[in-house]
Amino acid sequence: MPIKIPDNLPARSVLEAEGVNVMLETDAVRQDIRPMRIGLLNLMPNKVKTETQFARLLGATPLQIELSLVKMTNHEARNTPSEHIISFYRSWEDVRSERFDGFIVTGAPVELLPFEQVTYWDELRRIFDWTQTH
Repeated sequence: MPIKIPDNLPARSVLEAEGVNVMLETDAVRQDIRPMRIGLLNLMPNKVKTETQFARLLGATPLQIELSLVKMTNHEARNTPSEHIISFYRSWEDVRSERFDGFIVTGAPVELLPFEQVTYWDELRRIFDWTQTH
């Protein structure tokens, strides 16, 4: 089955070239099937590369997947253009009332910092707590 990602997400052309079955959002709306909803809280610096990697893996399943890209509410990404974030990501505050079948939190290159110095640590802890019931 295909993976449903935003129509203009840069990963789309890479995935299609690799033969991954990618569905247009407009086509997915017309189908009478409930896709598996997966949220991806992407903390990696190279967000486009990470999106592509996860979409590739999820798109290889026999299920229809709806991938929602999520960002920390108040953290500004430094390595990804803001236009990309604005176009394809929703803040955790905007999605926290929703239900997901799965929620992936990527790693982040903060291994040399004490957790308390990570600017989004408190919000990340709330997200981890939230995943226990959502």
